[in-house]
Amino acid sequence: MLCWFGMNGLLLIDKPLNWTSFDVVNKVRRLIEQSGFRTGNKKRFPVGHTGTLDPLATGLLVLVLGEYCKRATEFSKLDKTYETVMRLGINSSTGDEEGEKTSVSDVRPMPEDIAFALSKFTGDIMQTPPAFSAMKVNGQRAYKLARSGQAVELAARPTRIESLELTGYEYPNVHFTAHVGSGTYIRSLVEDIGKHLGTGAYMSGLRRTKVGAWKLDDALSMEDISAEQIAQVLREAPE
Repeated sequence: MLCWFGMNGLLLIDKPLNWTSFDVVNKVRRLIEQSGFRTGNKKRFPVGHTGTLDPLATGLLVLVLGEYCKRATEFSKLDKTYETVMRLGINSSTGDEEGEKTSVSDVRPMPEDIAFALSKFTGDIMQTPPAFSAMKVNGQRAYKLARSGQAVELAARPTRIESLELTGYEYPNVHFTAHVGSGTYIRSLVEDIGKHLGTGAYMSGLRRTKVGAWKLDDALSMEDISAEQIAQVLREAPE
């Protein structure tokens, strides 16, 4: 039987497609509890995450285990890096593949036009969060209101885009790397770039590769994951 008192730290996970962040948290907790870890007087072993990834996004999810759950907010404020796919010419009601699609334009921007558009959204910008987000409106999650057909109005707020690097372009798909500050919505960023180009756009792919100094290359796959593996790869963070 493993000792739960050693299960305090950070766990890097490569979140699969179509999993919610809570799916990952629940599986990790279940594995730990089923392996015989004890939590003293606590009914459940404490596991949390430091920033969600949408089900249609993949990549680095930083979990906090044990006493590290108290520091979740601290780690959620770190910069993040994403490999992004932007589809031109079409808007989506949700800003991603899940929504209802509307054709906007068949104009094919030149690569230099796209690179220039990316440069216009680098630095300190104002961004309006998407209606289908976890932001709260009058105490309710925005996405719940939006899915029920209610109009959702969210105020623009400041965010910082450290860099946007064009990495590939074959119309209608644009590939770019986004290094952004905490709280940035890539779906909104893609929609704003599409408006600037006059083509419309939605986010058709997203993979998080870095959170602060932690990299996806060091993350554990959810395939064949075990409590023993989790105990071996747990890491500490600076105080």
